[in-house]
Amino acid sequence: MTCKPNRPVLITGATGYVAGRLIPLLLQSGYPIRAMGRSIEKMRARPWANDPNIELVTGNIMDIDSLHKTVKGCGTVYYLVHSMISQKETYRHADRIGAENLIQVAATHEVDHIIYLGGLGDIKHENISKHLISRNEVGNILLNGPVPATVLRAAMILGSGSASFEILRYLTERLPVMITPKWVHMPTQPIAITNVLGYLKGCLEHAETKGKTFDIGGPDVVAYEDLFTIFAEEANLPKPMMIPVPVLTPKLSSLWIHLVTPVPAAIAQPLTEGLSLPTTCTENSIKSIIPQQLISCREAIHRALDRVRQEQIDTCWADAGELLYPEWAHCGDSDYSGGTILKCGYRAIVKGSPKELWPSIERLGGKTGYYAADLLWQIRGVIDIFTGGVGLSRGRRSNERLRIGDVLDFWRVLDLEPHQKLLLIAEMKTPGEALLEITITDFFDGRCEITLLSRFLPKGLAGILYWYALYPFHQYIFFHMLKGMVRSAHLTLVTRPKRFTPKISRSCNLTK
Repeated sequence: MTCKPNRPVLITGATGYVAGRLIPLLLQSGYPIRAMGRSIEKMRARPWANDPNIELVTGNIMDIDSLHKTVKGCGTVYYLVHSMISQKETYRHADRIGAENLIQVAATHEVDHIIYLGGLGDIKHENISKHLISRNEVGNILLNGPVPATVLRAAMILGSGSASFEILRYLTERLPVMITPKWVHMPTQPIAITNVLGYLKGCLEHAETKGKTFDIGGPDVVAYEDLFTIFAEEANLPKPMMIPVPVLTPKLSSLWIHLVTPVPAAIAQPLTEGLSLPTTCTENSIKSIIPQQLISCREAIHRALDRVRQEQIDTCWADAGELLYPEWAHCGDSDYSGGTILKCGYRAIVKGSPKELWPSIERLGGKTGYYAADLLWQIRGVIDIFTGGVGLSRGRRSNERLRIGDVLDFWRVLDLEPHQKLLLIAEMKTPGEALLEITITDFFDGRCEITLLSRFLPKGLAGILYWYALYPFHQYIFFHMLKGMVRSAHLTLVTRPKRFTPKISRSCNLTK
């Protein structure tokens, strides 16, 4: 076993599902960490961000210059970046370039070790998916580079917040009768996220893992239909009736998953394509190098459900992705620049303090809903799903607390100042870009003002028509949303909600 490194451990993709859980585990063990992400704001919102042993850096695996600054001085690099969300159809090319960039920069700065988590599956199998081919390509690039690398290959990861677990959960909860493709009979060897983290940490501490590839899996080899049954039993749901048919291809399956679960087709398709071949360990040598108690599928699902019920989900697949502040939201340009920004805003004075009102704002969406016209929101969510968007079904990581970068139904938290401001950016399918901002101004006399402002930058004539078609609904919804948030906080209105914006407003009125 090797000693703890003096040089920092670099963890790329710091706000991703696996990395976001690995970081606190290594911090607890005393390792100095450098966390790399594309959004410093998202990293600062994480519970581990203020640990004295961590350094937050902005970097992009596709940007050589930023990568040099990030890697310099580090001893070990965890390569936990995947471009499936950010690059969509071109993820394979992006992942290949990213891996090549990393080995070049790592060699320049004399990195000791690269650790990579890839996908499990026989590369020579006739049904091998593009996703698994890409994961294997990245592993081979790293292994053949000048810096010693360790490649771990895993099948389905079972844990609260993982995309695989969410697909399993939503399908079982929402479909008592399933029309299933043939892949439900395919054998797989899932692994609990706890064991994945154990192996990742163990590779850092065992030099004999360098230069090798290891299959990692749990103690059970099961069919996917068995996982549905186990989940139903652990969640106290009726056992789903499965009717297998030969015509459901992985592509059709991914579209069905997109409609029924919060996982968009861009993620569901690569994942479901990998279900058409066995994903079981072909060797188990890592078990003797890094011994640990392997968690069964049933216990992993039980633990994941407990964390979901207790709202202790540390990381979620949906929170991955770049957090981009819209260019048109920056001020200082001429009034005629930036295009026409369409706005609808309401404000009201409330008897009460920002501290009393804030919890109602922070609980927005998810199980709470939007305090008004929930049917209209649900219809908009259904339309979004059928147009290829994410819909409302992504929900929230927690029903009580938000942080920058969190997903909130078909929104994402762009900015958050407790008791003062919540800024959301729309990730629904629209002919333009939309922001929703809720702010509270304290009058310091037992009263405060709550403001709800929607801004929309249309794309072409379709965007303008879209805005005006929905404008009457916006007025109705925002008026009643403000009333509902105040009522939920058990406060009273001093003044009725009143619209304060014209129907058309030009250029920049939003400060970062």
